Amino acid sequence: MTARHLVIHGRVQGVFYRDWTVETARALGLSGWVRNLPDGTVEAHLEGDEDAIKRMVAAMHDGSPRAHVDHINASSAEPQAYGEFIRR
Repeated sequence: MTARHLVIHGRVQGVFYRDWTVETARALGLSGWVRNLPDGTVEAHLEGDEDAIKRMVAAMHDGSPRAHVDHINASSAEPQAYGEFIRR
């Protein structure tokens, strides 16, 4: 199992980006979480198959239809064995 920590920058709050992330991550079989941060970014923790994580990160550059992602900071993370993907 692989894990990634992400911070997504751009117009990603108030545009259903977190809901889209939950739906897409679950469809790819990933676990983890997503939440808004006070500075207007979105933070996510992804866990699962390396290929599924790569596909998720690639999709997150587009996100929900009303979102506009400027860039994503990604780093390796320790797997926490979350059982599902949730919105915090």
